[in-house]
Amino acid sequence: MLQRCILRLYHVLALVLCVSAREDFDWTKNERTSFYYSTFPTGFSWGAGSSAYQTEGAWNTDGKGMSIWDAFVHKKGKIFLNDTGDTSCEGYYKFKDDITLMKDMKLNHYRFSISWPRILPSGLKGEHINEKGIKYYDDLINMLLDNKITPIVTLYHWDLPQVLQEKYGGWQNVTMVNYFNDFANLCFERFGNKVKYWITFNNPWSIAVEGYETGEHAPGMKLKGTGAYKAAHHIIKAHAKVWHTYDMQWRSKQKGLVGISLTADWGEPVDITNQRDIEAAERYIQFYMGWFATPIFNGDYPQVMKDYIGRKSGQQGLGASRLPVFSPQEKSYIKGTCDFLGLGHFTTRYVTLKNYPSGLGDSYFADRDLAELVDPKWPDPGSEWLYSVPWGFRRLLNFVKTQYGNPMIYVTENGVSEKMLCTELCDDWRMQYFKDYINEMLKAIKDGVNVKGYTAWSLLDNFEWDEGYSERFGLYYVDFRNKNKPRYPKASVQFYKRIISSNGFPNQREVESWKRKAVETCSSSNQLLAADPLIGHMEMVTEIVVPTVCTLCILLSAVFLMFLLRGRI
Repeated sequence: MLQRCILRLYHVLALVLCVSAREDFDWTKNERTSFYYSTFPTGFSWGAGSSAYQTEGAWNTDGKGMSIWDAFVHKKGKIFLNDTGDTSCEGYYKFKDDITLMKDMKLNHYRFSISWPRILPSGLKGEHINEKGIKYYDDLINMLLDNKITPIVTLYHWDLPQVLQEKYGGWQNVTMVNYFNDFANLCFERFGNKVKYWITFNNPWSIAVEGYETGEHAPGMKLKGTGAYKAAHHIIKAHAKVWHTYDMQWRSKQKGLVGISLTADWGEPVDITNQRDIEAAERYIQFYMGWFATPIFNGDYPQVMKDYIGRKSGQQGLGASRLPVFSPQEKSYIKGTCDFLGLGHFTTRYVTLKNYPSGLGDSYFADRDLAELVDPKWPDPGSEWLYSVPWGFRRLLNFVKTQYGNPMIYVTENGVSEKMLCTELCDDWRMQYFKDYINEMLKAIKDGVNVKGYTAWSLLDNFEWDEGYSERFGLYYVDFRNKNKPRYPKASVQFYKRIISSNGFPNQREVESWKRKAVETCSSSNQLLAADPLIGHMEMVTEIVVPTVCTLCILLSAVFLMFLLRGRI
């Protein structure tokens, strides 16, 4: 009895601490301290990431069904230069080579996703299980474990079976909750004895907003003002159901963890002394990460979302809010369904208040009443959305700590792209990005944030969604013009490898030497071989066009000479 009372008191104290922590975040305190030389806690996990559609290729091989991305990319004009992921990095065939690269880097973990239509071609467990797809992931997982690399598996990285989109409207339909649970349950059954870290969804914000609001991503639906909220509502329910399925059926046997990966930019008030800017910045975060994190940790949508969307809906003459409502039973079912929080982060925005009149129509973006700004001084390697703002990472991690009771965090995506004609293997901007962002994460750990692992995005250059192959995030350069898709290490491979082997940043002299040594590894032959997309065209000119033109010139000269001689005779 006494033990039960003590336990209850502990729970009450923990709850009080969590509630008080949620009020703790200080928007006015933005410490931008100098570089911090120290190491990460013992056992900190270092990794790299990928996803099925972006790297596997083999889109219609060995019984794989079509995904919404397969259908989307085959429509002209949807993807930059009409690129597709049909072959991508050929990861389906080259995973053994890729694991050798991971082993050489001494990665502790590898994050990848399982393609739903590769193992369930129709999306339905009851119809057909594709054993060849199961075998592929089984072989991948086994080889990772043989090389002492922990698999972290994402169940849904955007590639919904196309059949479910056509029949039911995809994530607009609540039936997806049960279908996704069946798929997840099959994965737990087949791979759960070996996989101990499961992520239900990767970046559901993007699935909802870009898939069902703007239509930039598959399935390309433009249901402004309603589509994103409806999709997100069903995704949150699906996540909770899968967590409960694992908790009830598999946890005691398999002893794994189930989380979700939320991607969030940081929103910093333009003026930290202006309360309206502070409120706008918090609104930015709540409409981004809080949209999913708050129901999962606290049981319901952020109050600010309910207020703003409800008010806008009323001004538009709607009888009810465009933001769906969770029932009391659903709130308690969803709350606490997170063993760890996966956090993807790339960049930061300054945020200020901007009033959007309701007359402009329904829109997720207008609902927020804010404007996003960037500082022109922020480094921009070429992708128009990704600026290097390291201090925003520390701010975001501390915000998560105070809002959600300091959950266990695995950074599931962090990295920088380049968008240029000539890809440079000596990627000094990427080394600088990793150095600065990883150091801000180290400072956050010093602040008391519970970060357990870091995943560089991405292991390889891959298919970058609507940008096709024009944006490259990889540590390894992939030559997509070559049918064998060879991989070449960028300088950042050696730099990241040294961070891993040192478990951080031991001292200034050593860290400063890493970049210099990494650049030395960028051999001129590799740069010539892999970096310049113009080389392929130059080779074609020298090997085909020039000889052809020369031959034609000789023939024309011969014909002209014959006519000349004939005229004289």
